[in-house]
Amino acid sequence: MSNPFADRPIPHFMTLSSLALVVTALALAGLGRLTGVGTTTSVVSAPLESRALRFEDGANGSIVVLEQADTLTVIEPGHDGFIRGALRGLARERRLRGIGPEVPFELTRWSDGRFSLTDPATGQTIDLAAFGADNLAAFASLLTLPIRSAQLGPESP
Repeated sequence: MSNPFADRPIPHFMTLSSLALVVTALALAGLGRLTGVGTTTSVVSAPLESRALRFEDGANGSIVVLEQADTLTVIEPGHDGFIRGALRGLARERRLRGIGPEVPFELTRWSDGRFSLTDPATGQTIDLAAFGADNLAAFASLLTLPIRSAQLGPESP
């Protein structure tokens, strides 16, 4: 079988252009690494406050927020849509992996002002600041809630 491209070699300018492109890319990557221009960094910060929270479905579509067995609050239907949406995504991932609701989520306030919601069962973390100040405030308020009752009774919402 003959080579159909034997009589058409690669043009010299294309070889040099390709080499110049590779050298330029390596030079710019090295420059970025040395000077920090055009790069992003991740600042390591310490957790200031953290709370292990469980979220259970309550009567009439409410969400009961628990710390250990103690009720912190009940989110009524139609309120705090961002909390519902974030939890729905995390719960879906747990269902796909066959993980139940026993392991609590970790809500953390970091020293750089960020808040995160982590699911230790799946390893997923949501950086809550990425969704705006109002949505961040909805979760931030859960860190300051006092315990509302010792146990959730059957007559509770």
